Amino acid sequence: MKLKILAVGAKAPKWVQAGFEAFAKRMPTSLKIELVEISPSKHARDPHRFISQEGVRILAKVKDQDWVVALDERGKAYNSEDLAQRIEAWQMQGSDVVFTIGGSDGLADDVKERANEMMALSALTLPHHLVKVLLAETLYRAWTISTGHPYHRA
Repeated sequence: MKLKILAVGAKAPKWVQAGFEAFAKRMPTSLKIELVEISPSKHARDPHRFISQEGVRILAKVKDQDWVVALDERGKAYNSEDLAQRIEAWQMQGSDVVFTIGGSDGLADDVKERANEMMALSALTLPHHLVKVLLAETLYRAWTISTGHPYHRA
């Protein structure tokens, strides 16, 4: 199974790429994390229009058999142990898991509708570049819990 992150946003600061890679490279080959950056739309008078355009670009990268998790502050919040169990369940399903991160104006409704579930990393609205790093660390932590690795000390 592959964990794929589809994130709207380009030209991330170097610390974002370094932070993401620091956790992604620690994952086992059987559970690799791949980051795919989706170019943001140019801002226009109608924000719904460019959010929709970003949604089209996100959905173009999603396969029919993918299990899609939309990141949204109104989604289900997991603690680290629960997320570890969720990853184990996803592995049993056999599909790749695709996490979607919207741009600065949020995630398109079409993407949320396609999602199999919605997950919140926080009740706060977080900068989309920061979410890439936070999600990679969160997935790594969940994997370490499920394998008994000492990274996570409860």
